[in-house]
Amino acid sequence: MTRKRHNTVGVKVGKIQVGGGAPVVVQSMTNTDTVDIKSTVQQTLELAQAGSEIVRLTVNIPEAAAAVPEIKKRLLDAGCDVPIIGDFHYNGHVLLTKFPACAIALDKYRINPGNVGAGQRRDEQFSTICKVARDNGKPVRIGVNGGSLNQELVMRKMQENTDKDLGLTSEEIINECMVLSALQSTELALENGLRKDQIIISCKVSRPQDLIEIYRDLASKTDQPLHLGLTEAGMGAKGYVWSSASMGILLNEGIGDTIRVSLTPRPGGDRRDEVYAACELLQALGLRTFAPSVTACPGCGRTTSTTFQELAESIQGYIREQMPEWKRHYEGVEEMKLAVMGCIVNGPGESKAANIGISLPGTGESPRCPVYIDGKHFNTLEGTYDELSAAFQKLVDDYISTKYRKRDTPLPAGAAVPPRAPALRVLA
Repeated sequence: MTRKRHNTVGVKVGKIQVGGGAPVVVQSMTNTDTVDIKSTVQQTLELAQAGSEIVRLTVNIPEAAAAVPEIKKRLLDAGCDVPIIGDFHYNGHVLLTKFPACAIALDKYRINPGNVGAGQRRDEQFSTICKVARDNGKPVRIGVNGGSLNQELVMRKMQENTDKDLGLTSEEIINECMVLSALQSTELALENGLRKDQIIISCKVSRPQDLIEIYRDLASKTDQPLHLGLTEAGMGAKGYVWSSASMGILLNEGIGDTIRVSLTPRPGGDRRDEVYAACELLQALGLRTFAPSVTACPGCGRTTSTTFQELAESIQGYIREQMPEWKRHYEGVEEMKLAVMGCIVNGPGESKAANIGISLPGTGESPRCPVYIDGKHFNTLEGTYDELSAAFQKLVDDYISTKYRKRDTPLPAGAAVPPRAPALRVLA
């Protein structure tokens, strides 16, 4: 299905174009202490390999600003040219001027208009950051957050609502202020010498319905590229569902040029989960393709054996392990579709619809596993779980080596390609 995209200006962030008709870009943010150069480099590499095309770092103290050039150098030495963004609050104007090497090394600066200062100082300090960006040829993201909105603007609009008896709710006023702050800050950035193709805008809140309302309004009032995401999505299922419910609607309407799924990680959790979620969201909507998809049934009373579940999990792990090398050497491998089914009800049909599909026997069925390749019955497997797993993996290897075009020159080993597990599409 072709969607009409919100018409936006294109902004170059390092090697990546955001907006201007480019595919929606996935980004994420490290949660390491930026002063810890080794940990920050390692996590940035992991995020980039997971599919994050832009990675943001916290730059909050002089030591963090001083670390940025070395972080950039080590990433490049590792063969990773993912653009890195400096996340500034309160003191960005100081850090960018006192540490010019940091300003040069970063590929973009993130400015929160609500956290740059108060009164006259706010405009002065915001202007300082814009001028550093102008002089270094860097883009900026003007990132308005619901939790750190300019309170002077809010109070003024609240008073106006009372004086004019406009009847707006506090939520409606906050949403209006979010959009107004972003547009006013964009105008100020332009007045300070930045070009339109150097400015990305975001207005991030925590509630899906507010996000949808704000971005629809924002998209109607600006042609700047829009960064999309809930500012705090939450943990686990809530984070996934709330992000998908809000961003999925907007992306399906053509709104959003770059996205982040801001998941709260469990203690010791994998930061890459937010990247995997963003990739899955775009892939689910048909906007991007990042990795092979695996269709698997959810199981029912007909599937008392757990073999199909174990096989589905095994093939996901195998793809995660092999994907970096496959993507380096073969074009289009991320388009592959696999199916691991558990009984005769949907098994043969879903298996035939995949590039490679296997239909395992359900309870009471003959212990044989028909395999289909590109819709045609290829062979029938029998044996233990280990034997089935090895045979299925070999089928995948053989299919990739014969069906996908081998690259004339393999991609660099450090290139940001997504070595992630495919999504498990569960059938109702």
